[in-house]
Amino acid sequence: MSPAPTGGPEVPGDPDRPGGPDGPRIGNGPDRGRDRGVEIRHLRAFLAVADAGNVTRAAARLRLTQPAVSRTLAALERSLGVRLVDRSTHHLVLTAEGVAFRDRAAAAVAAFDEALGPGGPSRRPLRVGHAWSAFGPYTTPLLRLWQERHPRTPLELLRIDDRTAGLTRGDVDAALLRGPVTVPGLVTEVLFEEPRVAAVAADGPLAARAALRLADLADGTVVLNTVSGTTDLELWPPDARPAATRTVANTDDWLTAIAAGRGAGVSAASTAEMHPHSGVAYRPLVDAPPLPVVLARRDAPGHPALADLLALAHEIVRSRPPHGTP
Repeated sequence: MSPAPTGGPEVPGDPDRPGGPDGPRIGNGPDRGRDRGVEIRHLRAFLAVADAGNVTRAAARLRLTQPAVSRTLAALERSLGVRLVDRSTHHLVLTAEGVAFRDRAAAAVAAFDEALGPGGPSRRPLRVGHAWSAFGPYTTPLLRLWQERHPRTPLELLRIDDRTAGLTRGDVDAALLRGPVTVPGLVTEVLFEEPRVAAVAADGPLAARAALRLADLADGTVVLNTVSGTTDLELWPPDARPAATRTVANTDDWLTAIAAGRGAGVSAASTAEMHPHSGVAYRPLVDAPPLPVVLARRDAPGHPALADLLALAHEIVRSRPPHGTP
């Protein structure tokens, strides 16, 4: 672990301190938090910085000064004896210790707020990452029903272009991912499966067909999103793989390359609904296996609303027809 930052002790009764000088302290036992000097204000400041990725925005959210937030974060790191935030870049990034501590801090703050009852502060947002198509056709129902049933806990969907949509970096509390997830330290649950489609140039010969097979794409170039996509050459039989590939780093570049006639692509059926493009035609890919859509979270206590999110996601899938059914 990196050494904790140094600095002078915090002054008791700091006017920037929310809740006053006698605010509660949180720790790993009856007296551990008091011994370490860790209090609710430290956890709130850390969570605000973790969510905002910037001390200035975190300070605005907490209605404190920027120096006060910086001092509070530094005091927390001193108390814990670890560095929680990497300050080497303009956009602050959580360290590995910070990612692990974020879930515990969020659980502690949520438990404290819950103890205050309905009149207490609103819960922090539940941040859910996705790489390109979120919850597919269920995205809008999810957002609307969540707002109706959990108005005090905002649900934020964030598109992040990496394989775990920011989950392993600690940018989000959970992620909606497609395909198998083998990253250590993550727990996943399959929500539904969706068929795959071929994406081809709208003015090309393949667009004239009602449906396509993998072999139809193998004669030309296949565009692969190697950063957040789910398609690779293993999708084709070893003796029938594409003649050429072109790699891109995100969905936007993937669509642009296909529309320009530089190759064809393979994706989930949700892509056709969530990312229509005038230069791209989507056609059913009849011999490709379906893609599982999973909700992934870190193997830790996590955000207290994660169980509610999982339950609502399953409810929505059960109550609405899947792709291709009336």
